[in-house]
Amino acid sequence: MEAGGRPEQPGTDKQAFLKALRELDEALDANIARAHVMKRRIADIESGLAAGLPLREVVPGEQTPPLVALLSKSADNLASYGSRVRRAEARALHQEGLTMDEIAKLFGVTRQRVSALLRYG
Repeated sequence: MEAGGRPEQPGTDKQAFLKALRELDEALDANIARAHVMKRRIADIESGLAAGLPLREVVPGEQTPPLVALLSKSADNLASYGSRVRRAEARALHQEGLTMDEIAKLFGVTRQRVSALLRYG
């Protein structure tokens, strides 16, 4: 048993954290690619509006998926993979002996939030 009453899991929490980081890195690459598409869509929308076309014609004429869908996908991607990293990092730090209060201070959240991160996922 380790301090705090948790059974010791040598390397398991750290490995899960590293896996979550790798997955986040891949998600960020996907978001970067989406960001380039979004920038092109923004330029296309601006060009259409500058040419005097009404927005009601410019937006439906967008390629699919539309800009708003790309924005949602990017935000959802970051939220999902970010949550995994937070949970895995909290667990790895706790496994290495940091208290929930110390983790809370590092993460800028409450102790209760850290407790939830450690409990779920």
